[in-house]
Amino acid sequence: LVGWIKENLCAGAALPADGGAQAGTPWSEMRVILFTEWDDTKRYLEQQLKAAIAGTDQWEQRIEIFHGPTPPEKKDALKQAFNTPPAEHPIRILICTDAAREGLNLQAHCWNLFHFDVPWNPARLEQRNGRIDRKLQPQPIVWCRYFVYTQRLEDRVLRVLARKSETIREELGSFNDVLVKKLKFGIRRGDVDQLAGDLDAWENKEAHAATEEELEAVRKRHDQLRDDIAARQRQLDQSQRAIAFDTSMLRDALSCSLEIMGSEGIRDLGDGAFALPDIETRAGADPRWSSTLDTLRTPPRDGKRGFEWRRTAPIRPLVFEPPAGLDDKVVQMHLSHRLVQRLLGRFHAQGFVLHDLSRACLVQSEDRVPRVVLLARLAVFGPRASRLHEEILTVTAHWTPPDKRSAPLTPFARDAEAKTMALLQKSLAPGALELPEAISAQLSAAIQCDVSELLAHLAPRGAAALDDARAKLATRADDESKGLAKILEDQRRRVLSALEDSKDDEWQQLPLALDDERRKQDEAERRQRENDIKHWHQFLANVEGDLVREPARIREFYEVKSHRLEPLGLVYLWPAKV
Repeated sequence: LVGWIKENLCAGAALPADGGAQAGTPWSEMRVILFTEWDDTKRYLEQQLKAAIAGTDQWEQRIEIFHGPTPPEKKDALKQAFNTPPAEHPIRILICTDAAREGLNLQAHCWNLFHFDVPWNPARLEQRNGRIDRKLQPQPIVWCRYFVYTQRLEDRVLRVLARKSETIREELGSFNDVLVKKLKFGIRRGDVDQLAGDLDAWENKEAHAATEEELEAVRKRHDQLRDDIAARQRQLDQSQRAIAFDTSMLRDALSCSLEIMGSEGIRDLGDGAFALPDIETRAGADPRWSSTLDTLRTPPRDGKRGFEWRRTAPIRPLVFEPPAGLDDKVVQMHLSHRLVQRLLGRFHAQGFVLHDLSRACLVQSEDRVPRVVLLARLAVFGPRASRLHEEILTVTAHWTPPDKRSAPLTPFARDAEAKTMALLQKSLAPGALELPEAISAQLSAAIQCDVSELLAHLAPRGAAALDDARAKLATRADDESKGLAKILEDQRRRVLSALEDSKDDEWQQLPLALDDERRKQDEAERRQRENDIKHWHQFLANVEGDLVREPARIREFYEVKSHRLEPLGLVYLWPAKV
């Protein structure tokens, strides 16, 4: 291991017996994760490696430990540090116990992993390797290395396991259930010959049949996964069309909200990044913004979010498209982000601050026909005033001066209305021309008359939109209630199957481990298994009632109790050339 570190991380690394490390030797930008099963081995590794790198450049900060007793805030800091570009943080070696084998993304700048000792369970090995062998890994090859000790009998099994797992991986892409079950209870010295023989006999007809059966199951899972991904993409596209979502619109809405509160808008930094104005320290700023702005800072390494951290951790640039990798130098803005929610809330509130229709917008368009647009909001509410649906309704018409009309304004047909809304969207883009003062005065004087004539056409459109919303909500309620019932039914089948399998559990037959940490893990797993079985029985006792109550609760949630239709504003589109 030290030889590998000397070759890849720090050329000056060496054990004391070999003369010790060379003082001041720089480190490369490569990182490595070391997994160990035992607490004693973890301490041994830390001591030996620190002795091997002592005196090299920043050697005290090169090694960190991630294990069970690590406090949550320290774990978060370690994850952040390990995913920080190596040029910006000195950490190079992360020593981990099985506390780190699940739920961690450590692939941003690491593609090397060592199993200093092996848990003898293929599933655990896969979980360990998954810390760097996962999505958004920038390197084409990930190296997961194992040590084989010639003096240890159990390593006969490891040799066969490594050789056979390569064959299985080529066919299935991962370890299969048959192999996992063979090593479910680990490798015991007394069973070495039998286990090695069983694994070595993998080529027999029975093993091939099991492999083919599982391969077919894997193909079906892959096909189902592709179908699910395609369905989610269609759902995403449909949602984006339904709310007319566009990242440039979101960015403009945030800028507009900032300007409403007296600040500057978002500033373009180039390459898809944008800078948020200083809304925290400007004159008259609301100090309650601090906690929201904290979500835009680089998380503290020590987990402490105090004054000193805020002083030294600037607001990171904003992006509105997903970064290519795990980039913590920017913050992606999306509809659920805390800053977006707060700014959009302020933006939306502008539609409620006035109780009469006194909001009007006058813009120029490239069309030759003067047009007018009445905007209104339909809000649909369910039980306890929960907002179920909201949409903007429009009534568009060809505009003529009130003194020259032979009849009230008549709404456009569907095609002309669609063209009007497209012209409106284009006219609101930055750089739109200002209307002459005389025309603005003429249109302003006609607002009250135009509103009264267009409002007569808003009510029937609102009623049609409400009927459509009721139908969509009823369909959604039916789909979600049936979906939940299916989930409960599937869960019941899985629980019954798990209870049947638990009858063959061999937990009580497992020998006690000699290592304290491993003994604690075994006891914890045994307690967890007992708690799981208890929970499964409780679930089965309640699932029949849940199959009735929960779908009914969903249908009740989507029942329309009231609605509100209100005009919001008036927009005039005046031709740039008449």
